[in-house]
Amino acid sequence: MDFARTARLRMTFTALLAAGPEAVYQALAEEVTAWPHWFRAVTLARPAETAGRRGRVIGLAGGARFRETIMAAEPARRYTYRIDETNVPAVRGMLEDWRLSPTGAGTVLHWTVALDAPLPVRWLLRLARPAFWRAFRAAAASLDVRLAGLSRTTGRSPGSR
Repeated sequence: MDFARTARLRMTFTALLAAGPEAVYQALAEEVTAWPHWFRAVTLARPAETAGRRGRVIGLAGGARFRETIMAAEPARRYTYRIDETNVPAVRGMLEDWRLSPTGAGTVLHWTVALDAPLPVRWLLRLARPAFWRAFRAAAASLDVRLAGLSRTTGRSPGSR
């Protein structure tokens, strides 16, 4: 878990969502197969288990694949997973940490990507930071619209269960 703070490359992005932390957490951690509906870069998302621990299998546009292990699942607060296997060359370690903070206006969503790779790869990923930001911003906006639509169809507020 310390890797999120100590990795050689860390990128953190933040967005404000109108939905409450409970609804955002539910979408992140419990509705895994729905990720491709709101995070355009994700083409495949399914729950998986590795050595008795909850995890996921994720596919991205462009063909990248990841097998992940859930490291922290704190309802309405945090969802963290590490990448155990990938077909992306040169990645030695990767962890993604989603943190949720309630506000009077909804939820502040923080996404940290922590990565260890050789220097040239880290340099290229730093150059790609704007693309990560655009993907996150679009995903957060799409998730917020999705959650608002779900609350209209169920008659519940986005943060209720």
